[in-house]
Amino acid sequence: MSEEYGGDIITVSDEDGNSYELEHLDTIEMDGVYYLAFLPVNDGKGDEDLGMVILKSEHGEDGDDYLVIPTDEEAERAYDRFMEELFPEDGEPEE
Repeated sequence: MSEEYGGDIITVSDEDGNSYELEHLDTIEMDGVYYLAFLPVNDGKGDEDLGMVILKSEHGEDGDDYLVIPTDEEAERAYDRFMEELFPEDGEPEE
């Protein structure tokens, strides 16, 4: 299925058990923390108005890494950084 979209597709679930498919766009590191940018996969159900989704990677006590929702401040900083990478001030996207 991910080949259809051309990127890495993951499925995440919220606390209510709803599942969402997200396409991974990019990963950045800020202050030793990794933030990942995703776009919702268009599944034809009409719920694609989410825009960019930013999650951060946290190392759990069990030794596994998890994607969690960042604080509003973290999300804003990460969003600004992703936008700088995608749309540098000279107007040309970085390759």
